[in-house]
Amino acid sequence: MGRNGRGADGADPRAEIRRWIAHRRNTELVLIILAVLVCAAGHTSAGLALEESVPSGLLPYTALLAGVALAAHLAVRRFARHADPLILPVTVMLSGLGLLLMDRLDHSYALRYGSDPVASGQVMWTVIGIALLIGTLIVLRHHRLLARYTYVGMAISLLLLMAPAFFGADRYGAKRWITLGPLSVQPGEFVKVMIVVFFASYLMANRDALALVGRRFLGLALPRGRNAGPVLLVWGVSLVVLFYERDLGTSLIFFGVFILMLYIATERTSWVLLGGLMAVGGTVLVAATQPHVKGRVQAWLDPMAIYLPPEQRPPGLISDQSAQALFSFGTGGLTGTGLGQGHPDLIGFAGRSDFILSTVGEELGLAGVVAVLFLYVLLIERAMRTALSVTDPFGKLLAAGLACVVALQVFVVAGGVTGLIPLTGKALPFLAQGGSSTVANFLLVALLIRISDSAGKASTEPEGNATILTPVIRTDDDPAPPSSPSTAPKEPR
Repeated sequence: MGRNGRGADGADPRAEIRRWIAHRRNTELVLIILAVLVCAAGHTSAGLALEESVPSGLLPYTALLAGVALAAHLAVRRFARHADPLILPVTVMLSGLGLLLMDRLDHSYALRYGSDPVASGQVMWTVIGIALLIGTLIVLRHHRLLARYTYVGMAISLLLLMAPAFFGADRYGAKRWITLGPLSVQPGEFVKVMIVVFFASYLMANRDALALVGRRFLGLALPRGRNAGPVLLVWGVSLVVLFYERDLGTSLIFFGVFILMLYIATERTSWVLLGGLMAVGGTVLVAATQPHVKGRVQAWLDPMAIYLPPEQRPPGLISDQSAQALFSFGTGGLTGTGLGQGHPDLIGFAGRSDFILSTVGEELGLAGVVAVLFLYVLLIERAMRTALSVTDPFGKLLAAGLACVVALQVFVVAGGVTGLIPLTGKALPFLAQGGSSTVANFLLVALLIRISDSAGKASTEPEGNATILTPVIRTDDDPAPPSSPSTAPKEPR
């Protein structure tokens, strides 16, 4: 490197870095435009099938989706210019598909049940969620600032998590909502993000102690008893949620994320085995004592029994939604009936929330379901790639934990709808109806973008200026970013 800051070949490293950043942001913009066009084409196709004309709301829908997506892109370009270029486009694609499916379902629900439309409300929550994403990028300039509020955030999270058990409204057999005036809020959707922040900070400080081996049983190295305390505490809280709120999905995500993050931090398979046994034991205990949970397990074991005479049905089986979902997937086949040409409204009230994936299966077929799941897999993969690339342990655990949240939520929802596991009542991120879910998931994406920005910055700095001892593991498919003569950013105070 010469005195003028140029490399041995005469190239200016700063100019190379600027070109690399511009390439990332331009790639992001092109993918966002493609996502908007795909969603607009789907909206047109559904309108032609339902009304035999181009839907009147096509232009406003496309303009609004493009506008908020462009606003988010400009915020990333300004405040997180080193960020991963795929996280935001995947989010826009899923959100656009969700709005498209809800607008399509509004027509069928209005004809069959006289239900009010929900797509306009979901549009509002999407705009609020993107505004929160932009605000988070502006206010949170580095992800390590979150470590300051670890225990305060944990205390607030536990209060919010257990609040529905005492103050929540009972809907559809579960108590996961708190009513605030005209709004109903699901605290568990926000808690899943706040809990990951606490887990990341706690495991970063205690991973050496948690990795110590206690006794061996059947060839398996079990953790020491004193270190199993946090797992028992989290297990107890998840049981409280499951027992009093009858919220199987939140309980599984809450406990599962902690066990997965514990494994990532310690690499001890004994924690996973212990956590799995505790999760199964707790679920069996609650299923035996709570009729609502027992009914969902019964619907999972024999969904077609709902069509038997009432006196021959298993106790607790009262809904045909699981059976109707299976019929939807069977009707869709490989390529589906086409948008607007199925009957997803037969599922009932949950067709726009829990069972929206069955609409995809019926009208877009197995190919559509695979495509939607691939979008989630891509989002999870980019989050894990960010965890590998970021240099500080807190950021690694935080990004990995957020990836686990998305993975577990998609698994419990898709698994419940397809009959792989009992229904949990959770919503697919970005795709299904739900204001709390939409806003909380945009907050999750904002944190991923912020962490990936830190990883991108670190990858452009010379190794001699590294401030974190953890090595960078480069796995990005993008061209390797050039080194910069600038110094590494200081630890935020």
